[in-house]
Amino acid sequence: MAEEVKKAEASAAKPKKAMNTLVIIFSVVVIACLATWIIPAGEFNRVKVGSRSVVDAASFHWVEKSPVNPLLIPLHIAKGAKSAVDLLFMLLCSGAAFAVVIKSGAMHSSIGTLALKYRERKSMFVLSMFVLFCFIMLTRGLVEFVAFAPVLVMICLALGLDSVTAVAIMTGGTAVGFATGMLQPSTTLIAQELAGLPPFSGLWYRAICFGLYMILTGFLIWRYTVKIGKDPAASPMYDLDRAENLGDSDAIKAYGPMDPRKWLVTLATVAAMVLMVYGSIRWKWKYQELSATFIGLAIVAGLCARMKPAEISKTFVDGAKTMVMVFFLVAAARAISSILTDGRVLDTIVYALGEALKLVPAVLQAPAMFIANLLINTVIPSGSGQAAAVMPIMLPLADIIGMTRQTAILAFNFGDGFCNWVIPTSSALMAVLGIVNMPFERWMKYSWRVFLWWVALGCVLVSVAQMIELA
Repeated sequence: MAEEVKKAEASAAKPKKAMNTLVIIFSVVVIACLATWIIPAGEFNRVKVGSRSVVDAASFHWVEKSPVNPLLIPLHIAKGAKSAVDLLFMLLCSGAAFAVVIKSGAMHSSIGTLALKYRERKSMFVLSMFVLFCFIMLTRGLVEFVAFAPVLVMICLALGLDSVTAVAIMTGGTAVGFATGMLQPSTTLIAQELAGLPPFSGLWYRAICFGLYMILTGFLIWRYTVKIGKDPAASPMYDLDRAENLGDSDAIKAYGPMDPRKWLVTLATVAAMVLMVYGSIRWKWKYQELSATFIGLAIVAGLCARMKPAEISKTFVDGAKTMVMVFFLVAAARAISSILTDGRVLDTIVYALGEALKLVPAVLQAPAMFIANLLINTVIPSGSGQAAAVMPIMLPLADIIGMTRQTAILAFNFGDGFCNWVIPTSSALMAVLGIVNMPFERWMKYSWRVFLWWVALGCVLVSVAQMIELA
């Protein structure tokens, strides 16, 4: 019997073979390339609305096919890297900075101290962090906060949870704050401007949606943490998380207590995080300012830890190397939209979904518009880009079928925001998974159920909006 237990433990400890996330995203790039050979080519004319270029909904026409040569896939990936160069540099700097912080030992000691003190109140911590992300993401996007992922993973592991919980806190909070569109300038404001509606009109109903989604998602995350607490092996990341040893109280104590050097490094790290959040919200910081903050953090943390300049430099470069996978994941994700655009099939996909909506029974039109936007988001994951491409089609369609424009915008918000956390074309998701070394299929073992709950609630909420003629 004892031997059987040992075999079972050895089997559980042995990491399961994980599908490489880069292989998954590259496969999607290849499928996008093949689609340009199969789907008929078509285009909308673009017109200027203020400073924005949007499609003319009545101008769709068939054009000569322009299939993308598969040999040019590497070129499109390179173009994807160029279009996201500021984001990618920020990710490299974040990996480099945290490598210096971790080398100092301050991260493990401070997180270990926190975990040992609050280990019995882990649910309070998880829900508090989730609610915090919900409110932060009312006006922001997750990409600017990717650097928080490794820290949150380490805290969750030290609390006896798993890395999936950490990613769920971030993506769940972002989904609730961003997708409900209460105060989102990059989606709601653009869509309402195109619809001729007052800025942030319909806020009362969006606030209700925000509250309901926060309750639902918080409950799902809490239920998952309870499940993992009872059976850690039920985690999709169980075998990979075990290698960190942060769930073992003896391993945590082995990192040693906090000393003056570690306190200085910790204070510098917290100060940098607060500065980035405040700068992003108050001063509208972009990726360049965030990159500069990470570089400054690396230097200050290294000096506080009394590391020699050569040691700081080597650690900085080694940390940046850990972001190479993330670099290519984001570049490949950006390549998909580029390929579909060059192949002149992106507009065809949008047009076909718009035409299909006209055939849907009236009672199902609002949920159908939501689902259509979900599908469109898989090929146009940019919120502002999707608004410019979709709203000029969906708004006149809403007028024709008797749906209020506010309801059409709500369906767009939900469609644009919620599926970002289950599609490999999302730069934000790929960046988070890459930076915490989580294979895409491991994440999907958790997230697909949550996504179905989001879709179900979304269908109900847009249906109610249609029934009450939300204005």
